[in-house]
Order: sequence, then structure tokens, then C-alpha cells
Amino acid sequence: MRKRAALAAVLAVALLGLAVAPSASAGLADQTALAKRYSPVLRVATDRDCGPGESYLPMDIDALLGNATVALRGPWGGGDLVKIAPSGEDLAGGLYDYHLDFPGDALNPGCGYVHWAKRVTTGKPAVAYAHVATQSDAPGRLALQYWYFYAFNDWNNLHEGDWEMVQINFDASSAKDALARKPTSIGYSQHEGAERAGWGDDKLELEDGTHPVLYPANGSHAGFYSSALFLGASGSQGVGCDDTRAPLSEVRPEVQTIPSDPSAARQEFPWIDFQGRWGELQPAFFNGPTGPNLKTQWTQPVLWESGWRDRSVAVPAGGALGTRTTAFFCGAIAHGSNLLTRALDEPWGVLLALAVIVGLIAIAAARATWRPSAPLRLARRRATGQIIGASARMYFGHMALFIGIGSILVPISLLDALLQSFLLHASGFAGIEAQGEGEGVLAFLVVALGTALTLLGVAFVMAATVRALADLDAGRRTSPVRAYRGALDSVRPMLAALVVAAVIVTILVSTIVLLPIAIALVIRWALIVPVTELENPSGLGALRRSGRLVGRRWLKVACLTVFSLGLVLLTGPLLGTLLVIVTSLSLTVVNAVAGVVYAVLMPYVAITTAYVYFDVRVRQERADPAEQDHGVLDAEIETAFP
Repeated sequence: MRKRAALAAVLAVALLGLAVAPSASAGLADQTALAKRYSPVLRVATDRDCGPGESYLPMDIDALLGNATVALRGPWGGGDLVKIAPSGEDLAGGLYDYHLDFPGDALNPGCGYVHWAKRVTTGKPAVAYAHVATQSDAPGRLALQYWYFYAFNDWNNLHEGDWEMVQINFDASSAKDALARKPTSIGYSQHEGAERAGWGDDKLELEDGTHPVLYPANGSHAGFYSSALFLGASGSQGVGCDDTRAPLSEVRPEVQTIPSDPSAARQEFPWIDFQGRWGELQPAFFNGPTGPNLKTQWTQPVLWESGWRDRSVAVPAGGALGTRTTAFFCGAIAHGSNLLTRALDEPWGVLLALAVIVGLIAIAAARATWRPSAPLRLARRRATGQIIGASARMYFGHMALFIGIGSILVPISLLDALLQSFLLHASGFAGIEAQGEGEGVLAFLVVALGTALTLLGVAFVMAATVRALADLDAGRRTSPVRAYRGALDSVRPMLAALVVAAVIVTILVSTIVLLPIAIALVIRWALIVPVTELENPSGLGALRRSGRLVGRRWLKVACLTVFSLGLVLLTGPLLGTLLVIVTSLSLTVVNAVAGVVYAVLMPYVAITTAYVYFDVRVRQERADPAEQDHGVLDAEIETAFP
């Protein structure tokens, strides 16, 4: 009797297995068919050999498993090596707080990870790991996910390993049901968040009607819907700039489907059960990332979808007056990240360098002569500190006048932006097609035109500022209109001198080896504007005269010129960066604010340059300084301002 019962039980289990196995197999087949139908197409910048922002391709995890260059390490510190060349089975079973370790130093990557990734993936295709996910409390909703693993995150937060993904949503209860429907929406992961698009949205590019086009950012691999430079100012967006711009190559990763059933997934892909980190152990956000199985979207895709953003912020192509807040923001974040990386990697070296810089600044400030800083009586010698103080007092004492003079740069900037927009979006200009090789030529012409307009505007502002200074010093009433009218006479020789200087310096800079000569000439010609405005020489005469005046005082001239120009160039972008971080203003508005700040501060450069001009001129013409009485500075030479 017992034998018959046992035989019946065995037959029942066998029949149940026959009934269930085909069903499970059919479910996986549907998941695989769904994954292949909608597999994304990647457009990646693959032409870079090695450097920041290197574009890695999504790897086949099998290239890591059993590889003698990969180590599995424990959480204990010190000698924490567990195994060299771990297998998929070695990674199964949890291993919380363990981590993989690839050859290289995440904080000082060089080209090591680039070469290593290419070596271990030789002969293997790029891979996307598909996974169909549902959420128990969201019936009738299904997510098709594609997971991509990259060897290294070469962005602001350097770290070994990087997981990014795409999620396509369906109103369906199973993969079979989803095969009969269209997706409802899609999301591309970006750092800690994601950006959504409706399946029919214009920003979603499709190939063959079903394959979404994904633009992974260089280095960070964050996913975007187009080729552009994107700015992020929060954790979900990533703090910094993601670049997905051309030239791009199309990559179609091989799709491998991880079963939805956890036990089947662990059996076919044992590494999916790994609960450690896929990269070298490092402090804070330089640590390797956790895997897909520990992400919210792996088991709660609907909950994760609720936090998606509707758009990413693309950096405008042009900024006001060439002082784009966005360009400054991108560079500042990148350089700040590099400094933090170096500080973690070589803390004592970085601290010593910063201490030296702060010490030199403190010594220079303590030794400088700051008083008296009376702004009038231009024609006399002044110490460096006095020039800085007098320039500030002159500018803020007549702020309305100088803001009015500088404001002419705003319409010039708008004209430049309009010309860029028109020319770069036109199908052709002057017989040059805006595509292929013609695109580079057209871009060069646009840049040259914008540079010429900016140079013209800045030179005219500086000339009018010097004219206004002369009027104020002589006790004459002045205004922005009067200053510009008075500066008209010197515009032609001034522009002639500036054009000759610009051409010579550009030629020297292009040779690289003659760069020191170019820098020396820029310093010698720093006084072109006050020379032409106050002495009325010819264009070539202005170059010669500026060179003679600077002479052996080149260091003082260079320091004051760089100081004033740097102050003006940085103030607008710094303010704009603050607005990016603390407000929700559009980047166009932020750039405009930075541009206006730049415009109204530009006269400060001209004021400083004028004081430098008089300082070196007086020192050349008079050997002994004039008497100083109770902080009042008198002119040391007679001048006849034109």
C-alpha cells in the first residue's frame, strides 16, 4: 500500500513538473522576445583614445568572472583579499559589504582602466542585461529594464564600475501581454535619478519604430535623449555637466535576459545575487557602486518611476558676452572635483600647496601700500595697492556713469547671440553648407565674427571709460553719451593697433613653442587703449608707445591687468553659478544675468588700466615723487587731455 502511495506521489510530482516547466519556459521566452523588440540603440563617443570623459562600452560580466586581473575583497580592511578571479558562484549568496577590485587606482586612473577594459573585452560584444520587473502593489503595471555595466566612471566622482539602465513601462500584467501592447513611457537613468519621456514624445528618438536611442554621457554614462551638453545642480541630476555631443558611433549591445523569477535568475546568472560593490573600496562617492539587485527599481519599478524628472537642462549654445555661467559652472565643478580627488589621494601635498598659496597672498597683501587711495589727480605714481583702491573708489563713486558706459556691451552681446543662432541653424551661409566639413568652417566664421564684435565692444567701452576719467579729473561734467562721443576720434587708431596685436598674438599662440613670446607681447601692449585715447598716436605708434611705457615694469602691469580682468570675468559667472544652485531660473536667464554683470563691470578694467598707464608714465618722465599732504595726492606731471 505504501509503495503504491509513494509511486503515486512521484507520478504527481512528475506531472506537475511537466505542467509547470513549459509554462516557465514560455514566460522566459516572452521576456526574451520583449527585450529584443525594444532593445535600445546607443550612440557613444567612441573615437577618444584616452582622457577625462573616456567613453567606455557596456561590458559583458562574463569578461570579469574568472579573470585573473579581478579580485574579490572582504569588508575587514588590511589584508582583505578573498579570492583572485572570482566566479559567478563565488559572488552568489549575498556577501554584503564585499567588493570587487580591478587593476588600477580609482583616484588616479590615468589610462589604466581604458586599456584594461579593452583588453578583457576583446572578442566580446557590448551587452545589455534585460529584466522584466513588476511590483506586487501595482497590478497591471510592468517594467522592461536594460542594465549596462561600465568598467569605470570617469566623471566628477571617479569610481570603478558603473551601473546605468533604461526602463520601459507597459500597462500589462505579463511579458506576453506586453508583447501585444505599446509602451506607455520610458526613463533613462541619470546619476541618482532619471528622466522620463512618453512613448510618443518628440524628444524620444526611435529606430525601426521600437528601439529607443540612448545617448550615454562621456565618462558618467548617464542616459540622455539627445546630443548636447547637460547641466546638473542636484544629487538626482548629478552636480556637473554631462556631455553627449558628437562625434558619435552607433552601438547595438547584445541582449541577455535575466529571468524575472529570482531562483531562475540566480541559477542562470549567479552574480546577480552579489550584495557587495562592483568596484574598488574608496571614501564616500568614490566607492564602487552596488549592483542592480540592490537598487529600488529592481523590485519596485513603479515606485522608482514616480521620482522621474520630465526634462534635463541643456546648456545654451552661446552665452552673453562670451562669459557663459554654464561654461564656468562646468569647469569649476570639474576642477573642484579634481582638487578633491587629489586631496584624498595626496592630502599632505594638496594641503601644503594651498598653504603656500594662501601664505603668498597674505604676504603680498601685508607688504602692499594701500593708502592714500585718492582717485583723482590721475597723473601720478601709485603703488599696486593704491591703484587697486583708487580704481574701486572711482568706480563705486561714479557707478551710474560707468554702468551706463558698460551697458553698450549688452546689445552687442544680443547681436552676437542672434548671429550665432541664425548662422549655425541655417542650412547654408555664403555658399557653405552647415554640415560635414562645412560645419567646421561655418563654426570658425561664427566664432571669428563673435570675437570681432566682442573685441570692438570692449575696446569702445574702455576708450569711453578713459575719456570719462579724463573729464572727471579735469572737473568737467560728463555722461556716457559725452564719453562715447569724445572717444570716437581714437577708435580708428585703437582698432588698428588691436587688430595688429590680435593677429600677431594669434599666430604666435598657434605655434605653441612661441607662446611665451605671445604672453610677453600681450603684457607690453596692455596699455594700447589709454595710449590711443590720451596721446592720439597712430595704430603702430600705439603699439610702440605701450611697449616703451611698460618696459621693465612688466610684472606690475601684468599683475594689475590680470587682477582687474580676472575680477570682472569671474564675478558674473560666480553669481550665475550661485543662481544655478539656489534657484530654478532657466540657464538662459542665468547666463543673461552673468552677461549683464560682466558688461557693467568692464569699465573697472579700463579704470585700472588708466591708473597703471599714468603710474608708469610718471615714473618714466619724473624721477622724484611729488609731496604728499594729509592723504591728498597731487598730479606729478602736467597733462593735456585731448
